[in-house]
Amino acid sequence: MGTATPTRSRILAVGRAVPDRVVTNEDLGVLMDTSDEWIQQRTGIRQRRHVGADCGATDLGRIASEEALRSAGLGIEAIDLVIFATLSPDIDWPASAALLASKLGARRVPAFDVKNQCSGFLYSLACADAAIRSGRARHVLVCGGEIHSSGLDLTTRGREVGVIFGDGAGAVVLGPSEDPGRGIFSVHLHADGSNAEKLWLEAAASRRRPRLLPEDLGGDDPKAFPRMRGKYVFKHAVTRMPEVIREALDHNGFTLGDLDVLVPHQANLRINQMVAASMELDESKVVNNIDRYGNTTAASIPLALHEALADGRVAPGKLVCLAAFGAGFTWAAALLRW
Repeated sequence: MGTATPTRSRILAVGRAVPDRVVTNEDLGVLMDTSDEWIQQRTGIRQRRHVGADCGATDLGRIASEEALRSAGLGIEAIDLVIFATLSPDIDWPASAALLASKLGARRVPAFDVKNQCSGFLYSLACADAAIRSGRARHVLVCGGEIHSSGLDLTTRGREVGVIFGDGAGAVVLGPSEDPGRGIFSVHLHADGSNAEKLWLEAAASRRRPRLLPEDLGGDDPKAFPRMRGKYVFKHAVTRMPEVIREALDHNGFTLGDLDVLVPHQANLRINQMVAASMELDESKVVNNIDRYGNTTAASIPLALHEALADGRVAPGKLVCLAAFGAGFTWAAALLRW
């Protein structure tokens, strides 16, 4: 007897959610020693979105997920698995995925978080794809959601990180592909924890008692706010992202010339521009929206994908690569035919 070919998964629909409040570079200039020119030159960001009080990552995630479900023509009862990618959970525990599932009306459906920062959405996509290919699930909801604004040092001391991040959520519904030529071909994941301290949030931490100290919020180097060695991260990002994009193409027998659209993580416009230049990829094939939303970490790829679908850059038959690099360090790419 022959071996059955595993069912390929595909993204059926995408949803998004961003807060109404727009925070411009000029707004940040009131809080810290910075300017629109300084921020745009270094990051390409003009504005980002921040939530108001009492809004968690799953609140935005619920809105994005509901849109994705409506677009897929499915109710929550059709979902067999919920995966939530976030570095900013509503609470420390239990998993925010369980909270999200509950807000959507799901009961007894398995749900778990993926905390892999900027690569979190693609790590989650790999889990969803594996569940569908193995037959353990037919429809999977993957959501990336972040509330950064409540955890940033919005003073001159935290300027390098504080100007970058924004709040938002993006969600996709995956299901089996009815067309063998469409869907996710493969997802490629990598990590190197030896560089963890180059981009990290050190406190609160279980290795310390108590986990959070008063001095973690003050002083010259507060551990309760994210810290980054920007030039070091930039150097690794512009190396690893082209590597993993080529890995995904090579693995499936494609070349850069076959690629129609690249949807990269939105960490820094300069990174994405350098990645495209290093691969001699026309910038018209690269989806960038960081200028309006900042870095929304696990939400950035689905937010950019939603936009590319709306304006027609991503359409049936297009060969699309999703790619990310971020804290960990982790990096990943997914190749799919829309």
